[in-house]
Amino acid sequence: MFFGTTHTLLGQEANAVGVLAHLQPGYVVFSNHRCHGHFLAYGGSPHALFAELMGKATGVCGGRGGSQHLHWRDFSSNGIQGGIVPIAAGAALAEKARGSQALTVVFIGDGTLGQGVVYETLNLSALWGLPLLFVLEDNRIAQTTPTALGIAGSMLDRFSAFGIPAAELDTSDVQVIQTTAQALLAEIRQAGMPRALILHTCRFGPHSKGDDTRPTEEVTAMRQARDPLAIQAMRLNPAERQSIHAQVDAEIALAYDQALHDPFPAV
Repeated sequence: MFFGTTHTLLGQEANAVGVLAHLQPGYVVFSNHRCHGHFLAYGGSPHALFAELMGKATGVCGGRGGSQHLHWRDFSSNGIQGGIVPIAAGAALAEKARGSQALTVVFIGDGTLGQGVVYETLNLSALWGLPLLFVLEDNRIAQTTPTALGIAGSMLDRFSAFGIPAAELDTSDVQVIQTTAQALLAEIRQAGMPRALILHTCRFGPHSKGDDTRPTEEVTAMRQARDPLAIQAMRLNPAERQSIHAQVDAEIALAYDQALHDPFPAV
């Protein structure tokens, strides 16, 4: 029932939750084409998200934005690779000029590192001392191109070349990500300078719909070893896990059913 293309965040949920758990009122968040998990971690409504994916009037953007273009409160997403990066810098500059304490967070993927505008923005962000956190989600494949075939050199060095300190993690553990993100955001508030968080992660789903070129065995192995939900679930007792699963399943089923029966926008 979803119109057009849909890019899921399956396997990368810990990134969204670990970073956005530290949001304070007024913080600005920019996401990319893989925005659904970021939107939900930001606090967005599952019903409004489903309705938007179905093109319904009750969607986040009235059914007119679709899967890649969401806007709610201080959260925005855009499907253009690299396009959100200078916009995020502009938002951070605006908050700095206003004298507010709001920080800006921008999520990018490894495929975005091929865009020149990213490096222009890193340069200006460092020069202007912008309160901006770059979150690079390296899911090891840009659409159908493995990272090894598309990126030369070090991802970390791309930030350090502009004097932007960065932390680098290869984990699907939400608690590890949460702790590191908290420290980086504190550094931004204290120093008034940008920071970067590089997260080597795993994408369980296809790039969009049915366009996964990876061997099934590779994806299965990733799911078994790097499922962030399973890693976090191990910290709960069986009764807690069962209760949470039941609650979330009921909430999602209700939201989907509501969106399915909602009206389309008037032409």
